[in-house]
Amino acid sequence: YKIGGLMFLQGSPAKQVQLTNHYQSIAKTPLMIALDAEWGPSMRLDSLMRFPWQMSLGAVQDEKLIYEMGEQIAYQCKLLGVNINFAPVADINSNPKNPIINNRSFGESVENVSSLGLAYMQGLQENNILACAKHFPGHGWAEADSHFALPVDDRPLEDIRRTDLVPFARLAAKLDGIMPAHVVYSQVDSLPAGFSLRWLQEILRAELGFDGVIFSDDLTMAGAHAVGGIPERIDAAQAAGGDMLL
Repeated sequence: YKIGGLMFLQGSPAKQVQLTNHYQSIAKTPLMIALDAEWGPSMRLDSLMRFPWQMSLGAVQDEKLIYEMGEQIAYQCKLLGVNINFAPVADINSNPKNPIINNRSFGESVENVSSLGLAYMQGLQENNILACAKHFPGHGWAEADSHFALPVDDRPLEDIRRTDLVPFARLAAKLDGIMPAHVVYSQVDSLPAGFSLRWLQEILRAELGFDGVIFSDDLTMAGAHAVGGIPERIDAAQAAGGDMLL
């Protein structure tokens, strides 16, 4: 099917390297290898150094330490043959009832999430690992988990601009990748953000000036069901401007 890449979700470092080398050897076009390594490759693979969750890092006063963590995570990724880390989480933990972001976020401070997200991004990208901030335009307010339901955020666009959108705006000019949320922001569009021309083209591309890669979130998640079956989700994500589809 001439896929663009592979994402690994579990296993051991040695097995992942073996599989990556095998798949790269039979791919006519080199594959992009991704890992959900928000707190390092140990999030998915066994027997590796475990870095703190982002909420713990939110208490760190020295941004240089966050940069150095990104640098070390980039080093581990390169040893594994990984090109893309789906991090940092740029969501603001603004609603304590949110069941999925919470300790994955740097916290409830817009400034803290923005500055620490920037440091983590630079630690990755300045060491040749693509960073992908998520979940645009912000998943922290929704009270449902998009893996299992379709969350709805009813706030006006201006409220989102003043809060959740700020970290993405700060990172957009230098960021390699962004992953939109499977969340409906009902005052902006009836479609989840990852299928929305308004969010991806008018706001992310035109307003924020983002010219990196838009990676869809997992198209098998319940939050993506709103646009139909898998073929319809693929078509809708591409039509909205998705570049790489999970």
